[in-house]
Amino acid sequence: MEVLQIAKRLREEVSGLRFADPVTHVYNPLEYAWDLHKQYLQRYARNGVQAIWVGMNPGPWGMAQTGVPFGEVGMVRDWLKLDGKVEQPKSLHPKRPIQGLDCPRSEVSGRRLWTWASNFFDSADSFFDRFFVFNWCPLCFMEESGKNRTPDKLHIAEREPLRKVCDRALIETVQALQPKMVVGVGKFARDQATRILRDVDIEIGQILHPSPASPMANRGWAEQAERQLQELGLLS
Repeated sequence: MEVLQIAKRLREEVSGLRFADPVTHVYNPLEYAWDLHKQYLQRYARNGVQAIWVGMNPGPWGMAQTGVPFGEVGMVRDWLKLDGKVEQPKSLHPKRPIQGLDCPRSEVSGRRLWTWASNFFDSADSFFDRFFVFNWCPLCFMEESGKNRTPDKLHIAEREPLRKVCDRALIETVQALQPKMVVGVGKFARDQATRILRDVDIEIGQILHPSPASPMANRGWAEQAERQLQELGLLS
């Protein structure tokens, strides 16, 4: 199955899931930012990469705005050179507007990841010849206050149906792209990849998550992540 078909089915399956308090709003960028996500897949998902980097789920100022994993607006526009119209979620949180590539906010995690990539590689094409970046869950969850709620904090009755469809999408993406390794961006993503791909003959690695909530990431994320990638044998 091609990655575009995988994403389309994932988009439909997660849109049918329901979530209760304290989650009040759920954004599905595979719906309202499909134009940009489709371009990302068509342009940059390549068979035989060294590794797929797996993140957890969209941040409100990253993929939630652009449809691209870790999709900090400036890097998506200027380095990945993607352009397109972003619609609106079905239910918009007043504190979390969707402005697409016009969003003035910058997601720190995405800026750190793609800035490192742009500094290490000559072009986005050079990066994606070797790597692909994927989010395990495409949904962004918000509480009434606007606070982001990560998938691991959902009620167990909500987590299981979500896991089922997200797990299958990751397995199918690995089968489609045939990477030599899957790299979890952060411990949660690494643990999920290990669980999901336990029956797949593939190596699992981990790099530090670039979140500003991580004290370690705030002490030079790029240098640490680069060293970890070298230790995994992914940089030469």
